[in-house]
Amino acid sequence: MEALQARIRLLEDELEQLKAQMRNKSDAVEGEKGTTPAPKAQENGGSGKKRKRAFDFGAHPRRHVALRLAYLGWQYQGFAVQENTDNTVEAQVFEALLKTKLIQDRQSSNYHRCGRTDKGVSAFSQVISIDLRSSQFRGVGVTVPGVEPKAGSGATAELPYVKMLNRVLPSDIRALSWSPVPSGFSARFDCQSRTYRYYFPRGNLDIELMAEAAKGYEGTHDFRNLCKMDVGNGVLQFQRTITSTSVQPCNPCHPTHFDPQRLYVFEVKGLAFLYHQVRCMMAVLLLIGQKLEAPEIISQLLDVENNPRKPQYSMAVDYPLVLYECHFDGLNWISEAEEESHVLSSFLQQWTQTAVKAQVLHGMMHGLQSTETDKAAIMQCCLMEGSRQRNYRPLMERPRCESLESRIQHFVKRGRLEREEGESGEEGSAVFRGKRSRHSHQASSTNQENLPSQKDLTLHPS
Repeated sequence: MEALQARIRLLEDELEQLKAQMRNKSDAVEGEKGTTPAPKAQENGGSGKKRKRAFDFGAHPRRHVALRLAYLGWQYQGFAVQENTDNTVEAQVFEALLKTKLIQDRQSSNYHRCGRTDKGVSAFSQVISIDLRSSQFRGVGVTVPGVEPKAGSGATAELPYVKMLNRVLPSDIRALSWSPVPSGFSARFDCQSRTYRYYFPRGNLDIELMAEAAKGYEGTHDFRNLCKMDVGNGVLQFQRTITSTSVQPCNPCHPTHFDPQRLYVFEVKGLAFLYHQVRCMMAVLLLIGQKLEAPEIISQLLDVENNPRKPQYSMAVDYPLVLYECHFDGLNWISEAEEESHVLSSFLQQWTQTAVKAQVLHGMMHGLQSTETDKAAIMQCCLMEGSRQRNYRPLMERPRCESLESRIQHFVKRGRLEREEGESGEEGSAVFRGKRSRHSHQASSTNQENLPSQKDLTLHPS
């Protein structure tokens, strides 16, 4: 046993000697290689590549501009950024702005949008206002950093904003033009009017009756029965002003006046719109065009004293709706000739594909229906959400949605609205204030183009 222990100690000593020899050899090799220091990146655990210098936004002027955008909204979940998806037009726009280094981040960009279009809705003239990096040290909307301009920098042209953005935006989102604006300009609050267009085929609709009925929308009315009440976001006032409406053929020179496939457009112009307002207005017009409702239904829906609760009905579908124009006074829109050609080429490519597909479908349909009446009857089903009722039930005989007062109390209980005493001191009066989401950093994040005073409303029970 003692012999075995002695043998183990001997082996341990030999092992220590071998380890010492290996350490000495390793130190000698490192000494030979150590004449050149290790790269700094490797010392820090990096890959050895030269670190890219951060872009210095503080060395550049900023310019407040209005930017005009066009987009096909069919593949997007709406315009505005949402908490549960990145598939929005606004998310794509901000990705492009960050990629081109035109902004440092959204929070510091002084951003406002003119309108918030919903899922599937397109726009030809959406307008946003934002602070962008600039090459100018003087001019409308320019904010100069605390550094002196470099020699010879005063005569340079402004950055080609439209070109820069269109090179990185998806093909179904295009920048059209921009305008310098004063620093206090807001695309949301300085908009004079907004125009929407809704396209539809004639089918078996009575177009003249629809055009006559649409005039009933004009004026200032309470549209709570012609929208989705967005009480949870603090929208408690539903009066809006519609300045004009019309129902016209898209192509006045169409050879066949009563062709069921002839396209028409419902155009509505107003100061501001509620959530899903235009689609609800269009749904009622489609019912009138089919002679399922009389034109007087519009005045009944606008009479909220006698009809304070909305009848349950389906909206018109989303894809034919376009935010066609946002009107501003005094803006000098700047476009680039080369970019206009580029944008036109992009739209022509999209149109060609869609028009050819439409003609392919037209050829397949030819001869499948025995009469034009059959075709016309089918078309109306495609423009309303949900399934068609076999036996139509008039709107005023249908079940009603919750009242505004009931919706308010629901969201007060859930903590989405705050109740305060009214300033008037009248018995029963109360002020309700909408709470903003933790993701909302500015007033323009509501679901529609609200009026500035809508967040704080005094409600007087009738």
